[in-house]
Amino acid sequence: MTTETGERHGAFRYSPERRTALVLCGTGAHGAYHAGVLRALQEAGVKIDVMAGQGVGAASAALAAIDGAARLWDAGGVWRNPRAAALYVWKGPLRLMAAAVGVSIAVLLATVAWVGFAAIPLPAFIAQTVLTVVALALVASVIAVVAEEWRAPARRRADGRWWWRLLGAPLETRAAIDLFTEAIGRPLTGRRYAEVLADSLGQPGFRELMLVATDLDSRRDLVAALVREPYRRDFVAPRPNRDRRAELIDLAGGGREHALDVVAAALTPPLGCDPHLVTFAPDSYWRGETHRLCDRPGAISRLLEELAIAGVSQVIIVSAVASAAAPHRLRAARLDARQRLGEFLAAAESASLRDAVEMARLRFDSIYLICPAHNPIGAFDLGGAYDEASDRRQDLGELMDRAYEDAYRQFIEPVVGASGEHLARAESEPSPLA
Repeated sequence: MTTETGERHGAFRYSPERRTALVLCGTGAHGAYHAGVLRALQEAGVKIDVMAGQGVGAASAALAAIDGAARLWDAGGVWRNPRAAALYVWKGPLRLMAAAVGVSIAVLLATVAWVGFAAIPLPAFIAQTVLTVVALALVASVIAVVAEEWRAPARRRADGRWWWRLLGAPLETRAAIDLFTEAIGRPLTGRRYAEVLADSLGQPGFRELMLVATDLDSRRDLVAALVREPYRRDFVAPRPNRDRRAELIDLAGGGREHALDVVAAALTPPLGCDPHLVTFAPDSYWRGETHRLCDRPGAISRLLEELAIAGVSQVIIVSAVASAAAPHRLRAARLDARQRLGEFLAAAESASLRDAVEMARLRFDSIYLICPAHNPIGAFDLGGAYDEASDRRQDLGELMDRAYEDAYRQFIEPVVGASGEHLARAESEPSPLA
């Protein structure tokens, strides 16, 4: 494995003959790092058998599995699209309410200044203005709530005051889901996507797929996968003390309807966003229930476990979270609620990644990790971020370029290149039996 220190663990040298999985993990803006790595691996001709992903990595994996990875980095693609800067913004109703309050305060201040200048009797005029301001804010709030209900009429029954629909999960996921759905191909339904992938396996650019999201109602991870035979037989087989039907969405079987649902759920960060609602078929294990699904930062350990069962022996993991910080690299805490959530998700991903890699050494022949030495862009820094270390602003384009370079420096040149040189030497050496 190529770790942060450059050491390699694993019993065997990299080989393109082994069954290989590319695992993408992260949230939000970190998907731009996946794009840069995918571009480098595609350019170098690295063979990937299974695309796997968690969080925004699930959406990247779903695109790459159908030979669509270039739609992540091309001009007008996902991460060069101006719409990317508007992903995971505050909900529209909250923005409307904030604008109404701002306008009301401005009107009130302007009125006070004008009353003082015109020498109009103050108390009566101010009282009238305050009432107008309050009425404006209330009208804006009502419009915001109605708009939110109208945009998402199909909701599962929930307890709690109406305002918690807005304040309990203040971030919007619809823009992210729409952007990736369009990149995959908006006319494609989940069923059609799974059928296209199943029919095209074996053709250049098409790969097996494995995604993971968390079901808040069943309190377990859901794994959606399309795995070819003969590996599929063992993958879907029952396991001791676990009901496989409750945790597996077989995209080659009855679960194909939910292919894009799992992508949407993976694009839904926990806590800050409303969970993605998925209604299962009446003849499925869940008997037509509607469940709440979202991402889980530590789900990479579950992905690695399932990949091992699917016959994978060689894993390449991609994470945009930088390696553990050294002493005296503390930076100013960011008070924005989105940034606090982003810092928590990054810390959770980093900790779970280290634990998962250590455990995975027992399951795989070789594990390789591609990650940046330094990355100032957090999960919700879709418009870029100021980097204190370099005293300048960095954007998603630069993150993609750095990922491209990291893929070459950390994996393609030292691992794939060294493997090719080893094979060339082995072929040129005379056989000891000759």
